[in-house]
Amino acid sequence: MTPQRRPRSTRIAFIAAGIVSSVALAAVPGHTVGVVRDGEPPGAVPSAPAAADPSGPALPIVPDPVVPLPQASAEPGKAADTPAATPVPAVSPAATPGPSASPSPAAGQKAPAFGAYLHYDASGVKRIAELSRWLGGADLRVGHTYLGGGSWKDIEGTPDFLEDWAEWRKEKDDRMFVLNVPMLERNEAGVGDPEVARLLKQGAAGDFDEHFRVLAERLVDLGVPDTVIVPGWEMNGTTYTHRCGPDPESWKKYWNRIVTTMRSVPGQKFQFDFTPSRGRDAIPWTQCYPGDDVVDIIGMDSYDQPRGMSFDEQVKEPYGLQEHVDFAAAHKKPISYPEWGLFRNGDNEEYMRRMLEWMDDKKPLYNTVTDYCPHGVWQCKDNPESAAVYRKLLSGRDGTPTQPTQPTEPVTPPSCSPVDLGDWVEYWLGGKLCLKFDWWKERQGS
Repeated sequence: MTPQRRPRSTRIAFIAAGIVSSVALAAVPGHTVGVVRDGEPPGAVPSAPAAADPSGPALPIVPDPVVPLPQASAEPGKAADTPAATPVPAVSPAATPGPSASPSPAAGQKAPAFGAYLHYDASGVKRIAELSRWLGGADLRVGHTYLGGGSWKDIEGTPDFLEDWAEWRKEKDDRMFVLNVPMLERNEAGVGDPEVARLLKQGAAGDFDEHFRVLAERLVDLGVPDTVIVPGWEMNGTTYTHRCGPDPESWKKYWNRIVTTMRSVPGQKFQFDFTPSRGRDAIPWTQCYPGDDVVDIIGMDSYDQPRGMSFDEQVKEPYGLQEHVDFAAAHKKPISYPEWGLFRNGDNEEYMRRMLEWMDDKKPLYNTVTDYCPHGVWQCKDNPESAAVYRKLLSGRDGTPTQPTQPTEPVTPPSCSPVDLGDWVEYWLGGKLCLKFDWWKERQGS
């Protein structure tokens, strides 16, 4: 978008001020000043060895390598969540032209809430605003993260881990915070079926109630008593210790204890999301359903897999997308898609379009795309065609009948922090003013 032109005298004054500021800052030892132009490669920025300090200004950032907590297997019906070494937060302009604005919802109709899993810690919170800018100001109303499953302390949700997510949620009333919660410690340690069966019986007997009471109290104390809790996700598979297969009856009793315990905490308004992976997997997920009184949402994690399976087959397969919708309707529950994205079929433009159209039609309570390689569209440069579809169809969505703005490519210099001087100043400068704030790192190494 071309910025509005100001009066000539005003332009000259601001340009002069910008030049003076640039020269002054350049004179300060350790501060590098440059101009970052749209479409320039990172190498065009004045050289420096380190990335911009993530604690600096909340401007376009280069995400650090995403190492998500949930790691799924490579078997059919599961996503092998091995992130790329260096995810890239934007598809190049050549690969993703500026999209047309997405259709606005009808007057008075709220668009379904959506978001993305961007990283499990505070950096994931910061990236929500960056993804929104890439989507032309779309309102990402869902923040999604996972508690670690290494120990019970992780599952209790330490306050320093949850605080940033809680603050983001409380900024706007219509936001949703979705939290995946392991049901057992050592959740990705390859625990065998006999031990899993024993642990599920312990859980069903109430041995682990206190850990979930602590978590519930912490969420209430942090001011997010309406958190959407996703306990024991993908329980129909073989990846996690909290799987259902070794003892479905004990698993269902244990789920009941978790929900009952967390609902007993004063002030709570939690919603509990039962979320299997799409398809039959190790056990039909319907055999794990714990009952309508302890389930608020029926979700599904659905990736583009196995190899060669079309979207129509994903809809029609046993325990697939259609059966999920039908099952939820029969139980009078809303649906969700806490995890979805690309996988076995690579950069699949048709899958991306059909999945977005499916969700527009079925209207889940929320959805969050898994945004890192190989699944994602913003932090993964391997899927430019799918990224273009995602961006085009969701650009500007905010749940209101107003026309969205046209998105622009994020500037992602690796060695300095762009300063926001306003569109028209940047127009005259030819790009953003880029200041290097990590000069002390060089001195430490000298």
